[in-house]
Amino acid sequence: MLEKMFKLKENNTDVKTEVIGGLTTFMTMAYILAVNPSILSASGMDANAIVMATALAAFIGTLCMALLANYPFALAPGLGLNAYFAYTVCGTMGYDWKIALMAVFAEGIIFIVLSLTNVREAIFNAIPMQLKKGVSVGIGLFVAFIGLQNGHIVVNSDSTLVTVVNFTENFHTVGIAALLCVIGLIIIAVLHIKNVKGSFLIGIFATWILGIICQLTGIYTVDVDAGFYSLIPTQWVSFDFSSLGETFGQCFQADMGRVNALDFVVIIFAFLFVDMFDTIGTLIGVANKADMLDENGKLERIKPALLADAIATSAGAILGTSTTTTFVESSSGVAEGGRTGLSSIVTGLLFLVAIFLSPVFIAIPGFAIAPALVFVGFLMVSAVTEIDFNDLTEAIPAYICLLCMPLMYSISDGIAFGVVSYVVINVFCGKAKKITPLMYVLAVLFILKYI
Repeated sequence: MLEKMFKLKENNTDVKTEVIGGLTTFMTMAYILAVNPSILSASGMDANAIVMATALAAFIGTLCMALLANYPFALAPGLGLNAYFAYTVCGTMGYDWKIALMAVFAEGIIFIVLSLTNVREAIFNAIPMQLKKGVSVGIGLFVAFIGLQNGHIVVNSDSTLVTVVNFTENFHTVGIAALLCVIGLIIIAVLHIKNVKGSFLIGIFATWILGIICQLTGIYTVDVDAGFYSLIPTQWVSFDFSSLGETFGQCFQADMGRVNALDFVVIIFAFLFVDMFDTIGTLIGVANKADMLDENGKLERIKPALLADAIATSAGAILGTSTTTTFVESSSGVAEGGRTGLSSIVTGLLFLVAIFLSPVFIAIPGFAIAPALVFVGFLMVSAVTEIDFNDLTEAIPAYICLLCMPLMYSISDGIAFGVVSYVVINVFCGKAKKITPLMYVLAVLFILKYI
């Protein structure tokens, strides 16, 4: 039955590989169960309700991706968009979180319409192949940078913005976390070189276990104020789901009479714009890594993939969370061999189980997950060799794109600068004929976005 549903042999994979891929993707994404509530609760929402809404939205979205598109891509509430939800819409603009949820729901409905009418598919296909390679490399650098930050190896600096951590200062918190991250990265690298299946997963658990040993021996100390929590779960399961009622369906209870119509349009557009290009960028990057793009740079089942993403956003808003989107961490499962929707099914089911086992997954520290993200970055950066550096009108926009993603901390901004530079450079170099009309439209829209 699994073979018929997911075409395992056709995709050169098997059940064991797909399960490992799905489990790995989940482990690298599980942090969202802790991070999303900490951000969205700043808007006044109930933190426990957000945990459940996050897990359920991830389950629904990932299941849709598996059944509609048969791809190993997982979905969950996205970082960046949740911060915009909590700190801009509910913070700076002062709107109630129910209104913000209504904006997310409206965005999802618009996305469903755009996905059914080929608009998003056309945008995906309009981006030139060389630029798509740049997107893949840029996402790799971006993911690696996130990993280095989560592992406390790269820290803030007043003079240089970022710098390497001082391992000896605050050794029992920051220092030991960074050291364990380095050890975890070495474990994953060695296992991967030796072709050990599940190298990412083994690395994550090995680093976590080493951390627990360090805590028990006093080398790692708990400092909640500094963000260093106990690595040992205090509770294994929880069956109290009553708090979900605090957010479920509340988007329909929003007092729209208190909303400035222009503000609401701007909010929807902001959600729409960032979500669209984050999703497209992620699909390009992960699909390229899995060799799923054809010779023209097109993804065969892009429409159902985008539709799954759109459905997940609307469902997530009803449950009580910000925009649900395709996660770049899906690349970790792809790196482990995940190639079909069976991998996504495993990831989705684990998110469902996480509702009961959330205390366990939340206990896995960021520095244990970080090594997997850094190594995924390495695997994705390898696509840089596929960029044609002999054609500078293609290579320079790809370079700008891959450079901007990590430095601007945004997939969508990287795509924006890549698209605009591609159009401008080719127009002034007399190669306007190869630019599709949609690329001109995208370039103008991106410029207007920044204006």
